[in-house]
Amino acid sequence: MDNVGGKGMKHASAQIRRQLSENVGEQDRDTSARSNTGRLGVDRVARTQRTSLQLPPGIPIEMWQRLGQQLHRITNSSCWWLGDWLLYGEDTYPGRYREAVARTALDYQTLRNYAWVARAFELSRRRDNLSFQHHAEVAALSVTEQDMWLTRAVEFGWSRGKLRDMLRAHRNAGKQIEAGREVVDVRVTIASERHQRWKRAAEQAGMQLHDWIARRLDEAAR
Repeated sequence: MDNVGGKGMKHASAQIRRQLSENVGEQDRDTSARSNTGRLGVDRVARTQRTSLQLPPGIPIEMWQRLGQQLHRITNSSCWWLGDWLLYGEDTYPGRYREAVARTALDYQTLRNYAWVARAFELSRRRDNLSFQHHAEVAALSVTEQDMWLTRAVEFGWSRGKLRDMLRAHRNAGKQIEAGREVVDVRVTIASERHQRWKRAAEQAGMQLHDWIARRLDEAAR
């Protein structure tokens, strides 16, 4: 009986592994299809409800990791969706959209923040490799400055917090220059290799080259 029971357990285990393998393959095909159409979603192996996410036991770590990435994309995209949704309501139902929003569970001020960022970036200028929060950090800047800072964030892999720090450092450097009572024009001739090295260092610090040079000289003079 023990031998028969052991064989039955092994057979059942093999069936579970085979079914799970088939599910993984099916999820891979589903994910590939969504990627080709640009649509967002989560693998069907995940059971989603308003207050929970349930996963079957024993899924491969690669699938678990992919689910996390899918959930992150949906969370980030929902900010854009809600912002665009409110902008549509403002343009399509003037005078009525606020009352309609009040009947939902959505916070109007939060929606206004989302809409403000969404209006600052037309669709073609939104970076899908940066978060909504990255865009929010630079939304108050000019279009040229927005593009410049977002490009730097992509190139140097800045988090939202790092981008904020770089913007703050840049603003502080500008205030220090504006506060000076006397302005002196200083020119220096350097080799091209050194110029490129300085330029890269300035970009990593999120500063214009002349601001970075001035800061380094001030630090050396202390």
